[in-house]
Amino acid sequence: QVQLVESGGGLVQPGGSLRLSCLASGRIFSTNTMGWYRQAPGNERELVARITSGGSIMYADSVKGRFTISRDNAKNTVYLQMNSLKPEDTAVYYCNADIKTTYWGRLTDYWGQGTQVTVSS
Repeated sequence: QVQLVESGGGLVQPGGSLRLSCLASGRIFSTNTMGWYRQAPGNERELVARITSGGSIMYADSVKGRFTISRDNAKNTVYLQMNSLKPEDTAVYYCNADIKTTYWGRLTDYWGQGTQVTVSS
């Protein structure tokens, strides 16, 4: 009933930039926190950045000053602007959102399918 679809991944050289987008669609009553996680081969999935519906933001220390998260509540979309990319940013990036599908329903955690980001020369 709810889908998260990421776009914007790809191959970029070190120092380059990419912008990821994630659109939440389907039966959505309200969206609370939206965020981005990443998982590199052999590593656990880790938080990159998240933003609440009120605009409070948290970043992982490793991306502070380089990545910017934003959202468009009217479009149920969250963005991740990634600048000054490093090879260690290479990972599959996943969108995450806490969504209520009805007024009386509970918040449920949804995930996108992931988009590959590769930083390499």
